[in-house]
Amino acid sequence: MNASATAELPVVVIGAGPVGLAAAVHLVGQGIEPLVLEAGARAGAAVREWAHVRLFSTWGEVVDPAAEKLLAPTGWVRPDPAAYPSGGDWAERYLQPLADALGERVRTGATVTGVSRSGRDRIVDADRAAQPFVVHVTHADGREERLTARAVIDASGTWATPSPAGADGLPALGERAASDRITYRVPDLDDPSVRARYAGRRTAVIGAGASAFTALAQLAHLAESDGGTGTRSVWILRRGLSGSTFGGGESDQLPARGALGLAAKAAVDDGHAEAVTGFRTEAVERDGDGRPVLVAEDGRRVDAIDELIVLTGFRPDLTFLSEVRLDLDVRLQAPVELAPLIDPNQHSCGTVYPHGHRELSHPEQGIHLAGMKSYGRAPTFLAMTGYEQVRSIAAAIAGDTDAADRVELTLPETGVCGGSGLFDSAAPESDEATAGGCCAPTPELIQLGATAAVRESASGGSGGSGEGAC
Repeated sequence: MNASATAELPVVVIGAGPVGLAAAVHLVGQGIEPLVLEAGARAGAAVREWAHVRLFSTWGEVVDPAAEKLLAPTGWVRPDPAAYPSGGDWAERYLQPLADALGERVRTGATVTGVSRSGRDRIVDADRAAQPFVVHVTHADGREERLTARAVIDASGTWATPSPAGADGLPALGERAASDRITYRVPDLDDPSVRARYAGRRTAVIGAGASAFTALAQLAHLAESDGGTGTRSVWILRRGLSGSTFGGGESDQLPARGALGLAAKAAVDDGHAEAVTGFRTEAVERDGDGRPVLVAEDGRRVDAIDELIVLTGFRPDLTFLSEVRLDLDVRLQAPVELAPLIDPNQHSCGTVYPHGHRELSHPEQGIHLAGMKSYGRAPTFLAMTGYEQVRSIAAAIAGDTDAADRVELTLPETGVCGGSGLFDSAAPESDEATAGGCCAPTPELIQLGATAAVRESASGGSGGSGEGAC
């Protein structure tokens, strides 16, 4: 296929989550036809799985400006930019209307199973760059399809691939067998059946990010409201407690995120959660009553556990990209130019400067990982970062290098990273909680309802734990 013919093909966007839909909007703005493939039954499928979570970013920070312009003529009502949406709000009041506005450009129930160059596996060099991409798709009814594309933007997130409890990055011995007692998501305690699973029981929470903070705060609220029936938490940390364990607090420019860390600290200080530090899980055994027992590499044991919440992060699904040439950091599985900027040992969400097509480039020209997927295993992400990424990528695909290289975003400084936001029955109200979030003092601790999570929003589908809830 010649270059002019390839240029007439659509750009395939994988995932109809926040960043995937934003990518489609920016492509349309560049005069390029997008085709968005979403594995779920509806746009924002991953976000809908944490509908009970309230984001720690405001509406003003999670609505892409270009998408807002596309929505305006449809009669869309812009939410209060200073209010904090839940995942359900985000999906119903923004993502679904945006998908509807894009119309037939968005296909749901379409799972991408492979991406390659037409007639070229990853070994073949000859005439490779001149070939269009071939995207293998399996539809919900089992039908298979092959689509050709001039470029591919993978905004499928990481939500579908949570990390295990095992400290070595692999499932702990016995972890799979104990799956009936384990969840890898922040539970929705507003759901009576879910609430009953944790009320009056001892739950271990493994993890040290915002999702773990949220679970601890939820369980503390449950303990306070259960009439003394014995709801207790054990917080399992691979590291020790320090001044930075609970994040940015009053220094966080996203106030609700700072409050989230303080709520987790209160859960520990008030005795609702017992912290077990330096515990690297090697095995999940069972006691005589069938309850999980955690065993550390050093032989320590945590027993009498009824339920286990594993919140150790997410990782990208790269299996369907095995035939394209990606240049990924060996540790983070993020693009090599981006990896040093997002190293969780050095950076928080706000200290990662805005970036675009150059940092996201690969040896395989025309393939782009965007949103939470681009961060690999790094646990930090802001939706506005993803919007800036796809703005730059769309401009680069259109050949507008000046626009692609231009930075059009300022990020808030924060010391808290993770993937979920503080939630409550009434969103936090603060005059300082503006879209910019600059230097705002942390609000008083929010009264937690039984309702967290994020980031990109979920892979193969909408994004990951993060893309959306930072």
